[in-house]
Amino acid sequence: MDALDKLGILAEAARYDAACTSSGAMRAPRQDRLGATRPAGCCHAFTPDGRCVTLLKVLLSNACAHDCAYCVNRSSASCARATFAPRELAELTVDFYKRNYVEGLFLSSGVLGTADATTERMVACLRILREDLRFNGYVHAKVIPGTSPELVDALGRLADRLSVNIELPSATSLEALCPEKSRDAVLRPMAQIRSRREDEERLLLAGGNAAGAPRLGARGGRAGHRPRGAADGPLPLFAAGRGSALSLTTRPRARVGPRGRAFAPAGQSTQLIVGATPEDDRHVLSLSKALYDRFDLRRVFFSAYMPLMDDARLPEPGTPVPLRREHRLYQADWLMRYYAFEPGELVTEEEPWLDLEVDPKLAWALRHIDRFPVEVMDAPLELLLRVPGVGPVGARRIVAARVRGPVTFDDLRALRVTLRRARHFLTCGGVRDEGSPLDEGLIRERLVNDARGSAYNRRRAELEGAQMRLF
Repeated sequence: MDALDKLGILAEAARYDAACTSSGAMRAPRQDRLGATRPAGCCHAFTPDGRCVTLLKVLLSNACAHDCAYCVNRSSASCARATFAPRELAELTVDFYKRNYVEGLFLSSGVLGTADATTERMVACLRILREDLRFNGYVHAKVIPGTSPELVDALGRLADRLSVNIELPSATSLEALCPEKSRDAVLRPMAQIRSRREDEERLLLAGGNAAGAPRLGARGGRAGHRPRGAADGPLPLFAAGRGSALSLTTRPRARVGPRGRAFAPAGQSTQLIVGATPEDDRHVLSLSKALYDRFDLRRVFFSAYMPLMDDARLPEPGTPVPLRREHRLYQADWLMRYYAFEPGELVTEEEPWLDLEVDPKLAWALRHIDRFPVEVMDAPLELLLRVPGVGPVGARRIVAARVRGPVTFDDLRALRVTLRRARHFLTCGGVRDEGSPLDEGLIRERLVNDARGSAYNRRRAELEGAQMRLF
């Protein structure tokens, strides 16, 4: 079997790994190196300058010793199997880079014998890529649960980002569907990655160099670097509309950015499958928050389960794929990471599922209609960010504009605040928008009807319908 035949099998086998994230790394081109990273990354992500870049997303092997019920590559599955030799995949990556197909590599694998044996092959592949072929581009590598600490460390020194897939939202579901995996085997490498990055951070803040820094010292200026000794906490008020919108939210910045780091400079992430097991959104979001807090994750990815396998433990084939639920979980996750929402504010014991009809921020506002309207002239930034239709750029623009004088609804329109939503929840100088009710039912009805009629949602419905028919 030649390399392209293997690629056809192993790229298809990797399609269920969620990987749409920015790279979190910045490495400038070098004369003696091939490739460069940018603040963008996996699978049709966009850079700040508008470029769309992609990674070669592939498994080293889809032969697997595990028999996870939901996985298309499980050991009992009847499917074509293939395995790349480490040099074969490294050379294929460089060949695709030279053809301008990709700008980096997303590498995962089935468990080929044991976790350590598989990781040794992954490390060998990345070592050839980095050292022999001088590849300087972005690499995201999956850590297989059960891998020894020494090999996790070796992998982290060759990859920009690591991820350990927790896969299922509870230990009970993991035991039922993945008998060869355990909760501890998944969490142990996550803890090691955080500990290793914290040790490196302390060293860098003290003015030292990370072990292995010569490889990373040439990575050029990295985005997100913060001066040594800078304190944690919310960002100060920036001039309205300047910089990345994410930098204008209430999320604290790390004390040390990727620059100079030798171990997983872009951090770690994980993936949760939703819809394969009975856990509700309250459970999923509480777990996500705990993972962010405990392991300093950059992202928790949600993957809607696609019912392809006929297994009594899983939803029947033909069951609708919960794509809208996946979308709402991503929105809720965004609110937790960048807008300081807590899981208990978005879902409750009485209402443990996210509202599929409206987005989580609007659902929260409708449940707390007694807190509105908000006066634009004196509302703190944190409260403005909770108004539906007001994002980080709009909130900063309002704060900057009101310093100069009274702000009217016409001014908000000129500031490009999304008034279709925001007008129901704001007052300007004590005056409400005359066409806006302050009734939860009427607001919901109007906004749901507006959303259904939007070009975005019409197109989304078409695409979702097309996707459903495929499975």
